[in-house]
Amino acid sequence: MNLPPANRRGVIAGGNWLIDHVKTIDVWPPQDGLANILGVSLGNGGGPYNLLKDLAKLGASYPLQGVGLLGDDADGRRILDDCRTHGIDTTQLRTTKAGRTSYTDVMTERKSGRRTFFHDRGTNALLTPEHFDFSKTGAKWFYLGYLLLLDGLDAEGPIKDGAPQAREVFREARKRGLRTALDCVSAPGDRHGRVIRPVLPEVDLLFANEQEASRLVGFEVVPADRGSVEEAGKHLVALGVQQAVVIHHPKAACAIEQSGAIHWQPAVKVPSELIAGSAGAGDAFAAGLLHALHEGSALAPALELAMCTAATSLLAPTCSDSVMPQAEALAFGRTHGFVTLD
Repeated sequence: MNLPPANRRGVIAGGNWLIDHVKTIDVWPPQDGLANILGVSLGNGGGPYNLLKDLAKLGASYPLQGVGLLGDDADGRRILDDCRTHGIDTTQLRTTKAGRTSYTDVMTERKSGRRTFFHDRGTNALLTPEHFDFSKTGAKWFYLGYLLLLDGLDAEGPIKDGAPQAREVFREARKRGLRTALDCVSAPGDRHGRVIRPVLPEVDLLFANEQEASRLVGFEVVPADRGSVEEAGKHLVALGVQQAVVIHHPKAACAIEQSGAIHWQPAVKVPSELIAGSAGAGDAFAAGLLHALHEGSALAPALELAMCTAATSLLAPTCSDSVMPQAEALAFGRTHGFVTLD
């Protein structure tokens, strides 16, 4: 659909679709050591799946659509059923017999809430630009997560200039009138510059935590040093991001706009005894921000909803089970208050 931006509604999200197999453990063991599993649960995982489900739980009244590739197996059917339950359009969630649905073993330490991931890329590795059809959507926003874990989209495109195939996906979305958002992942290695940098001029909104931002800019971004965060954001804006770069960490988030405006939002002071796990907190942050922007909010107040949504996601070991409707999320954050920034 070639609709003008003003007539568009909804969010279409593509990329990594998977099931999280979450194990809550008593302690993270040393090599050859042992930890006790205290609880096991299954949940949604991957950027687009988490984001769309979080948007549904926030109370989105606009269309939600998924784009991805699933295996013809139990996890794939679980994802499709869960999407339908939450009102997510699955028309572009395709099934293949060429591989199994991606999954991640998430080990969450009970006391700290910190998590460690063991990931199987599965059918996400087979996702290519041909699986995205923007001619059939009236969505306002296109979100992609996560490059560096999407082999088909990470691979060099047909122009052979070193840019990944994902660039063509973003270009097509923008040509159709959608605004675009890219979420990073804390993947090891040195591919951030080669895979993500060429895409940035086609991205309106970039999400990155401090580790991902460090790999993109080539210097260490220190959360306690607001100057280094702002410098990294300006560096990424200069690389071509169209609207804003949002760098987030457990204590705060900073948005650096193309105009030069900078906005800080401290995190919610969630009591440690309420934290069950931090898996999916970054995706919940992105969902809160995109929801607010979709509904016409300016960037600065949108950051508050983003932080409050992320805070509610901490109340369960899975990514989305504890995400609250918008009004409740804001009330939760304001009740507990926000950390003081230096």
